[in-house]
Amino acid sequence: MEVALGVIVVILFFLLIAAGTSVRVLREYERGVIFRLGRLIAQKGPGLILLIPMIDRMVKVDLRTVTLNIPPQEVITRDNVPCRVNAVAYFRVVDPNRAVVEVENYLLATSQISQTALRSVLGKAELDQLLADRERLNEELQKIIDESTEPWGVKVTAVEIKDVEIPEQMQRAMARQAEAERERRAKIINSEGEFQAAQKLTDAADIISTNPASLQLRYLQTLLEIGSNQNTTVVFPLPMDVLEPFIGKGSAERARGTERPPRPPEPPATPAPPAVDEPDPGDLPPSRS
Repeated sequence: MEVALGVIVVILFFLLIAAGTSVRVLREYERGVIFRLGRLIAQKGPGLILLIPMIDRMVKVDLRTVTLNIPPQEVITRDNVPCRVNAVAYFRVVDPNRAVVEVENYLLATSQISQTALRSVLGKAELDQLLADRERLNEELQKIIDESTEPWGVKVTAVEIKDVEIPEQMQRAMARQAEAERERRAKIINSEGEFQAAQKLTDAADIISTNPASLQLRYLQTLLEIGSNQNTTVVFPLPMDVLEPFIGKGSAERARGTERPPRPPEPPATPAPPAVDEPDPGDLPPSRS
């Protein structure tokens, strides 16, 4: 009797173990790929799943989006600039059966194909494109990786280049280039400002020249602006046309005061008598005694 009771207890124990191994509970984001005697029979889940002990085997697959950090890759761009680039890829399993049957480890396979595609795509781009045209490179990477992982039941939703490390010498050269570009833009903007200011001054001069009184009003306005501040020195702009009558009168008086009386005319010189040539004694005839 005791032996039969022991056998029954052992049988119940094995039945409990078998029931525990045959019952599975999958979450909402999980699926179970069922193999029966080595053959794929179905995909089940989520919820409660019953398996045949010692016959069925289940492989659990997560359907959530996986964030894959692509390790930094040494890349030489098309213009022969060495750089170190890392990226991140987002993918998820859309077909659990193929993700289990078609590839041994879809996580490792996706990581390796992402590294290869990263080196291949960035090696064809120049450094300026790598720094300024990342959106196009991201789309190209996503397309290449997605086409490679599609037979595995994996869908790549996005690929983003995270960081680009370039040599220090190249960083200094780029800094000098950026500084020269900013100086060029500053000079162009300054020259355009000078040109526009010259045009405005020319227009203002043309308007003021039509009415001289506007220039005097401008002088008075300038005097008012100077007097609004508490200055010890006041500069009074005075138009030259206001002083012109006084300057002309003073010049005339100075000219009259310094003018000398005219000299009387000198008498005409009397002509000298003509010179008479005296005869030479040798030329005289001998006298008669």
